[in-house]
Amino acid sequence: MNEALDPAVRALSRKDFAFALQRNGDRLELAALHHPGFGAVCADWTSAEVRRRIAGGRRQLLARAVGLHKDRALRVLDATAGLGRDGFTLAALGAQVTLAERNPTLATLLADARQRALHDPGTAEAAARTEVICLDARKLMGAPPEFDVVYLDPMYPGRGKTALAKKEMQLLRELTGGDADADELLLAANARRRVVVKRPRSAPPLAGREPSLELTGTQARFDIYLSRSTP
Repeated sequence: MNEALDPAVRALSRKDFAFALQRNGDRLELAALHHPGFGAVCADWTSAEVRRRIAGGRRQLLARAVGLHKDRALRVLDATAGLGRDGFTLAALGAQVTLAERNPTLATLLADARQRALHDPGTAEAAARTEVICLDARKLMGAPPEFDVVYLDPMYPGRGKTALAKKEMQLLRELTGGDADADELLLAANARRRVVVKRPRSAPPLAGREPSLELTGTQARFDIYLSRSTP
């Protein structure tokens, strides 16, 4: 049974949108109070979906775009961490991953997911290679770089493929307001050694900047930006 947390933890968001963090068993969930018909959302790094992503190995598009097929010990900044699925997948494949999320409510869900993963024998090793930070990732993008790769997966206004995806993405957009400054994130990240941007296949590149390389799958595209110092 869901139990609402102390009202101080409740996240009241933009305009008429209202949210609450709730405890459901051992995990935190985000409920949209203005959408009583929506299911709650949580960050779950032990789910079947995340296990499926990890099973794709270091030859899958995400890992190849980041460069894990060549070097599994990369330091990655997931600058738009969201619910942390991609970031945790990269950690499970060997990377040291900093998950930066500027929305405090999402950062709380991420921290909860990390703690649960640390206590699960199947995910503890990967979870130990992650850290969750609640701040705007641009504050971590100074020189000299502390990360080998910056990964960006900004919210895109297009519709999700499934009803579940649509509801989850709608809820997250209403909570955060979306990533209207995604172009600025790319510009700030470009001082890095390697920047990877996940985009829908048909979406234009961020900030109108053509990538150095592209990897395209059935639904998503990874735009890869390389600095001059990149081998």
